Parts: sequence; C-alpha cells; structure tokens
Amino acid sequence: MQDTPPSVPDFTQWPSFPFEGDLRVKQLDEPVPVEPPRRGEGNRECTACNASDEAYIWVGERWRVRAMDRPTGLPMVLILESRSHLDLGDLPNLLAAELGVMTVRLERAIRSLDGVARVHVNRWGDGSAHLHMWFLARPYGRLQLRGTFLSLWDSILPPISESQWRENLALVAAWLAEFGGRPLAEPPRIQWQAPSSLSAAPSGGAEDAEEEAVSVIEAAEEIPEPEEAEKPEDAEPAEDAEQPTAAEQSTAEPRTAPSAG
Repeated sequence: MQDTPPSVPDFTQWPSFPFEGDLRVKQLDEPVPVEPPRRGEGNRECTACNASDEAYIWVGERWRVRAMDRPTGLPMVLILESRSHLDLGDLPNLLAAELGVMTVRLERAIRSLDGVARVHVNRWGDGSAHLHMWFLARPYGRLQLRGTFLSLWDSILPPISESQWRENLALVAAWLAEFGGRPLAEPPRIQWQAPSSLSAAPSGGAEDAEEEAVSVIEAAEEIPEPEEAEKPEDAEPAEDAEQPTAAEQSTAEPRTAPSAG
C-alpha cells in the first residue's frame, strides 16, 4: 500500500501563519517504545534546581520568574517556575492554588507594559520535569501575531532593544515585588557621553546586533534531544537555553522526586 503524504492543513492559509510558498508535511516517525527522560528525570540533572536566585528577575518563597538571556522579537517572554522540583500534576493543593494566583499576577504585570495587547500563557514540559510556565507578550496592533503561532513569530521578528528589554524586566519585577518576594532585575543604566564624543559610536553595539537571539521556540528545554545511542561519542551535550534562575529565600520547599510520567 503506497503511502500518500498528508495534505497541507488549512491553517497554513491563516493570516497569522508565518510562512508562505510551497510547503509539505514531514514524514511522521514511528513511535518509540520508551520515551527518554526529561531534564530532572532519572539520572538527568535538573537545571532549575541548580540555578541560583541571581539568574531570575524575581524570587519568592515558593516561586521564581526568569527571562531569556537576551532580548527576542516579542516585548516580553518570561517563565514562572516552582522552587520545589515538581511537575504540574504533582503540585500539592497549596502550590496548585498559588499557581493560579501567580499566573494571574504575572499576566497582569506583563500586560501593564507599554505596547502589550495580550499575554499568552503556555505550558509544554517536554524538555524538563521541573514545572515551568511560559508567558509571551503580543505587541499591541500586531493583529497578524494573534493566536497559535506567537512563539514562532518570536524567532522571526527582530529583537527589541536591550535597554527597552531591561526596563520591561525591571517593571515586571517591581510589580511582582509589590505583593512580596524580591526583585532582582534592574533598569538599564543611563548612557551618557561627553559633548566631544557624542558622534562616536558606542563600543560593542554592532557586535551585539549581529548576535542571534534565543527565542521561545529555540529554547533547548523544549526541543527533544536525540537518544544517547544516536549521539557521536565526542559530541558535547546541547547547551540548555532554558536554564532557570536561582531558588528563592530560606523557606524553599524540599525537593521531591519527579514523577515518572
């Protein structure tokens, strides 16, 4: 029986779909009998548990918030993480209730930024067993970015300026700190020059512009890694782009073993 490639779905014609031209559907791989462990499962190290508080923009007793390592195409991309090594379905009632409060609080903080119309909240969890929720800000007026493909557009759009990005991080951290916890993100320093040097280009600017941004879709935690047998012996492990920030203050809950599922 001859395999017939599936037709391209209708959503490729949506205005929000970021690509055009001739497209074809990939061949679907056969299912594996046993899925490989995620980060924080089995003998794989958990990067969230090992990260220090200084890697986050805000830390609290049981929750932490971190950003990408540099600006991306969206006004703001943040990740909410539990301090305890738990996945979504493992949360006790207290943390489950707090997750709802923290989700609403962080959504409001991001939506308060200038130029933000909506905040998309996502949870995938295929790369890490440590609970992490994604918050993606859609720019106001960019109707083509509405809906499902916002995380793809984050890879396509030119990154926002670093000064605006740092200012946004500081505003969100300060908003969260109004309800407790500790803000760690600081606003950008004022850049000034003596009159005689106003025409000089700032050092490092061109190099920074050339640096490729790490976006949501490129974050290593959400990209399944090949099985160990398929990796060359001399290959180095993939760098973890979704590396979380540190734990919070002294009342952190003890780490519990992740569930096998």
